[in-house]
Amino acid sequence: MRLHVGCAMWTHPSWQGRYVPHPLPPGARLRAYAGWCNAVEGNTTFYATPSRSTVESWAEQTASDFRFVLKLPKSITHERRLAGFDEELGAFLAAIEPLESRTHALWVQLPGSFGPADLGTLAGFLRRLPKAHRYAVEVRHRAFFEEPGCERDLERVLAGVGAEWVPFDTTVFFRSRPASDAERDAWTKKPRVPRRSAALTDRPIIRYLGRDDTATTIEGWRHWAGKAAEWLREGRSPTVFVHTPDNAEALTLARRFHDEVRGRVPELDPLPEPEPAEPPTLF
Repeated sequence: MRLHVGCAMWTHPSWQGRYVPHPLPPGARLRAYAGWCNAVEGNTTFYATPSRSTVESWAEQTASDFRFVLKLPKSITHERRLAGFDEELGAFLAAIEPLESRTHALWVQLPGSFGPADLGTLAGFLRRLPKAHRYAVEVRHRAFFEEPGCERDLERVLAGVGAEWVPFDTTVFFRSRPASDAERDAWTKKPRVPRRSAALTDRPIIRYLGRDDTATTIEGWRHWAGKAAEWLREGRSPTVFVHTPDNAEALTLARRFHDEVRGRVPELDPLPEPEPAEPPTLF
């Protein structure tokens, strides 16, 4: 039984000098982040497959129980739409080998235009993937959330290969009009779909988007704190990623979420203690 928590990135300008030491060379930033959280979204892999040496650095900076949820390259999911992907997928899988068990799941994020008519393509794609990895799928077409038949069809496809459905819960974010530049930017980019709370596997993955106001974000995740505690009691090991539009406080919020769930499930192991952002002084 384990709860993994994390953010959408492992480095952010506003964290430097406040939560992690500054300056830090690129090869030490993930290590500092891993002192705060035990998982991270691998969003950078969506834009380009990293070099093997880069991934080796990621492995060196993290303990064996740290977890990455790595997004498949957009060339596979968005450009080729899960067809003719063999070369790109092979290069990606070879690059991430150094992470070994740190790869929690490979994340198939699909465009909003990928709908129920494309389920056959998704089913064929998932069946061809190597069994050495777990897979998690994020869909954004509203029919999967609003039409029970489409929802059941997608669940059957995912259950057939042991894949998880990754919901991106933006319901709290869209509850009121944006109040900052970061919120206005997110308002035009984030998916607006109903909340989904069902887990298909023993490793559910949740992406939660709050607001730049910390109190609103915390109040909005009460549902997920309860759901995570419920899953833990069932023997599942959930992963929860906390987002805010500017992500300035996401690092501390992720830890706070873990603490809140641990208050409900006391036997849950605590997170590691982060290193101080500044070295201690004598006076």
